[in-house]
Amino acid sequence: MSGYFDRFVADSRRLRTLVVQPRMGMGNIHTMRAGLRAVADLGVRAVGTVTIDSYTRVGDYTTSLERLALGEELNGYPLVSHPTGATRDMLHGLYGPGFPVQVRHGTARPQRVFERLVEIGLDATEGGPVSYCLPYSRLPLADAVTAWAESCRFLAGTTEHGHIESFGGCLLGQLCPPSLLVAMGILEGRFFRQHGVRHLSLSYAQGTLAVQDRGALRALRALAAEYLGDTTWHVVLYTYMGLFPRTPDGAGALIRDSARLARDAGCERMIVKTVSEAWQIPSVSENLSALTLAADDPGTRSAPSALEDAFFEETLAEARLLVDAVLNLDADVGAALVAAFGKGLLDIPFCLHPDNRAAATCVIDDRGALAWGERGGLPLPKAGAGAPGGGRLGSDALYDMLNHVANRYDTNEFEWGSV
Repeated sequence: MSGYFDRFVADSRRLRTLVVQPRMGMGNIHTMRAGLRAVADLGVRAVGTVTIDSYTRVGDYTTSLERLALGEELNGYPLVSHPTGATRDMLHGLYGPGFPVQVRHGTARPQRVFERLVEIGLDATEGGPVSYCLPYSRLPLADAVTAWAESCRFLAGTTEHGHIESFGGCLLGQLCPPSLLVAMGILEGRFFRQHGVRHLSLSYAQGTLAVQDRGALRALRALAAEYLGDTTWHVVLYTYMGLFPRTPDGAGALIRDSARLARDAGCERMIVKTVSEAWQIPSVSENLSALTLAADDPGTRSAPSALEDAFFEETLAEARLLVDAVLNLDADVGAALVAAFGKGLLDIPFCLHPDNRAAATCVIDDRGALAWGERGGLPLPKAGAGAPGGGRLGSDALYDMLNHVANRYDTNEFEWGSV
């Protein structure tokens, strides 16, 4: 029994303090411990992260140790490959009530990862049957749903406080209208709950317009209270998940703005990126600098504007339509998710997975907001007059959208509320 993760976040909420968390994983046991130690000693309310390497994510549990034996670096920690006792020793004296640790992994078949994290004594992880399948894997969605159902039941049956953070709010979130991100978080939350997990967090990826994000995060909280009311849950914001600014000043400004967004929207936790995201895997020192930057309190927010209220109402209405359309397909949430993608009722813009129709598209409108281009078979109202949409999106337009945030921050063409 631990439950450190949920209690730490709950205590931070009472303290009105944002919990910050790096995306950090190193292959070497001693290096991983040193990184966690540095985060634990930083003096901010932080959660530790053990991010899994790319070999483990695809079920290869031997190559990672071979690479380490050759003196090579990995892009994460091979949790399944390292001996259980060695990882327990790595966490000893660090993991506890004042420093929870979450395992982040990115695999569509997470059974071995879940088994190992429980053996080690951890109980917090993240992902989801859709959010860790469609963007990252070619595995059929139905197989991922089965694998995640087994994993959830295992976690719920072997831990008292097993916690899963849905990655649904980050599904190619740099070019995905907020209503789909919000709906996916709610649907994955319902899936986890159906398979016994009662401690959840719901993610949301910072988009292109702060006022839209604030409205969307309000909608996410409202729907979570409605659809997940018998679970313990909180909201986590990700610093922008798309192409990052290339200049230190631009990257730092984006990190600061994401922290301000998290506080303005009442998010309990924030996944922080670093100034070097555009060109390399961040070092420990760069992660520490980013965590310190994000933990600085930027002040109090003003009352919601009329535009924020409009984005809230729009996202709330669209997300509810999407959630209800899926849940009405089948009493089994996993089966409903598979059926919804098959029918095009769920459709992730620009996602190339074979089970995704990719008939829906996203554009950045003249306000800088993420909006539907083509809606495909999504169960949403038709776009009103003057709304974006129509025509095929060309490669030049897509390139410009992918670089929209990075370019604005690198050229200082932004102000708070505009991004």
